[in-house]
Amino acid sequence: MENRGEGPMRKFLRLGVVAVVMLSIAACGGDGHGRTVFVAQIVSDQQTDGDIAFNGTNFTITRGPDTLFFGIDDNDPNFPEYRAFLDFPLDGSTGQDVVPANAAIVSATLKVFLDEVSFATVVPTLIDLVPYPVSGLRPQDFNSPPLVFRRLDFFRSDQGNFVAIDVTPLMQEAQRLGLSDFQVRFLLDFSVSDIGFVGIEDLPQVTITAPLLTVEYE
Repeated sequence: MENRGEGPMRKFLRLGVVAVVMLSIAACGGDGHGRTVFVAQIVSDQQTDGDIAFNGTNFTITRGPDTLFFGIDDNDPNFPEYRAFLDFPLDGSTGQDVVPANAAIVSATLKVFLDEVSFATVVPTLIDLVPYPVSGLRPQDFNSPPLVFRRLDFFRSDQGNFVAIDVTPLMQEAQRLGLSDFQVRFLLDFSVSDIGFVGIEDLPQVTITAPLLTVEYE
């Protein structure tokens, strides 16, 4: 007798096999080489975050504020420059995800919510990888040499919005050096501009807008 099609059971089994294969491909991270890519998400440690203002003579250190500032505050008669610092523990010490010390970094993205972008339509910015004590910022951290950095622009239209920053090279260097914390400093890029003032929201109890580091690794 001629077989004119698959029975319901055979069709069901075929679909099941296809589903298992698709799930296996997804679990491998989609790189086609059978490697699994893991994702860690880490909210910054507000107690270690902070900013430093310098007016040419004195340093003012603020630890754990709700908003971190960097740039030039044009409303301040002393025109202090601010630099902002964020700390992301990689070892799970704050109850966040862990990035294993032997992990190979695929990508890293830092997402921040901007409370303020003032005095310029475009704010040329440097983001530095800079280790500093988790016990608290010091005046020398204001101008310590970066291990590696990248340049980016913030825009006035970014105020009140999230901004995602590719920090893959910085994270790869932190991992290469075996750093237990991913720590970065935001400052104006004075080679392009000498004005602009940016506020980064840092409310740990509002995790939806807290600074967030997302790391993909193998």
